[in-house]
Amino acid sequence: MATTKLTGKELKQIDYPEGRAIGEAQKAMEAGYKGKSKKFKLELLQRVVQNPALYLKHDQLGSIAKCLIIKEEAETVEQLNTKRIPYNTYGAEGIEPGAVNQMEIAMKLPVTHSGALMADAHQGYGLPIGGVLATKNAVIPYGVGVDIGCRMCMTLYDMPAVFEYESLSYYKKLLNDNSKFGNAVFKRPKGHDVLDRAEFGEINILKSLKDRAYAQIGTSGGGNHFVEFGVAEIVDAENEYGLPKGKYLAVLSHSGSRGLGANIARHYTKLAMDKCRLPAEAKHLAWLDLDTEDGQEYWLAMNLAGDYASACHHQIHERMAVSLGEKPLAMIENHHNFAWKELDVEGNEIIVHRKGATPAGKGVMGIIPGSMTSPGFIVRGKGEHAAINSASHGAGRVMSRRKAKAMITRDEVKSHLKHAGVHVIGSGVDEAPMVYKDIHQVMAAQQDLVEVVGTFTPKVVRMCGDDRFAEVD
Repeated sequence: MATTKLTGKELKQIDYPEGRAIGEAQKAMEAGYKGKSKKFKLELLQRVVQNPALYLKHDQLGSIAKCLIIKEEAETVEQLNTKRIPYNTYGAEGIEPGAVNQMEIAMKLPVTHSGALMADAHQGYGLPIGGVLATKNAVIPYGVGVDIGCRMCMTLYDMPAVFEYESLSYYKKLLNDNSKFGNAVFKRPKGHDVLDRAEFGEINILKSLKDRAYAQIGTSGGGNHFVEFGVAEIVDAENEYGLPKGKYLAVLSHSGSRGLGANIARHYTKLAMDKCRLPAEAKHLAWLDLDTEDGQEYWLAMNLAGDYASACHHQIHERMAVSLGEKPLAMIENHHNFAWKELDVEGNEIIVHRKGATPAGKGVMGIIPGSMTSPGFIVRGKGEHAAINSASHGAGRVMSRRKAKAMITRDEVKSHLKHAGVHVIGSGVDEAPMVYKDIHQVMAAQQDLVEVVGTFTPKVVRMCGDDRFAEVD
């Protein structure tokens, strides 16, 4: 008796694609249509492949239809627009061609609304670091970045900002006791409300990350993350904190959402790239529609990661305040590697991605650091629409980590630090001050975006100093 079991070759002949759909079709025919002829089965399956949407709710054929639709969606390549949307660039003379090329590609996405390139820009993955991209009802996980919600946080104290030789060991001890980097964690992590958030129980990817988030809370990552003591000087008497002009002891930290944010980024970037196929040069700019379940899920997870990053900073500064025995006069905090729902000039909602760029809406306060031997700036946003209410997040690199390790020696770094009077715990040559742009040039290029309220001069810096950690933002 001739077999009626279908082969993969026969299914391919009626346009079944290579992959899971063939297996599902064979399984369905054996389970629900075992006594039927091969002709009957092939005709039935041909109707399914020609219009799978009609069979999605069918008891026996639904699984085949689902595979076919997923395959169709995956094979559809979104085409870029032939012309890019114009955008403003700040400090163009200091921006490498690779970063400009990435921005040019991003401005051709079908979902792009507007964009801007900040003065600290350099090449990254997908959207350049220092890139600002506004989209229409779509979020791009790699447009946000791997270290979701990475931020700066500063506390100021009514204490003498004096860093004499006798006090250096005191500040170094405070940094060693109250900050952890990379794989190091506190033996007794402090609790926080963010760890009780419902998202940890409602979103699958987050369920597996809660224990890690608890273990790492209050710590900092590797790469360019730091906690440091320095001198803050308020130069604007009409500042938002009611502080008199003058110098203050300050603690400044830079870090993000640790393993929680990195795993969220990896998961949803892969999901976006699977569902939103783009030409090779734009593949890292795959987006999730915010009207879909995946888009809404990522949005919730991203915001959780941002709040978690903030909690980490607050715990760092709480520990420092307790050790100093002082209450901070003020806390200043701003973040990058994030997406915000904002309004354009016509009042329409847009999704603003700031990857290595910070909010600078009118009156919005922030900190723009330099390097460990150059000043940072406490700033007030001017709300420049041409920059999509944004500013740089720092000085920006002029040298990759690999190039820095090949070209700079530890002795050169030590000499540079000694000349600047800065003491560093744990930094590698890949974070040498020489790998960063001149912060004064970066600030000069964005005078229309922010005004300076104060400065910060680093004095005692702690970083990870572990070569295993790659650049995180």
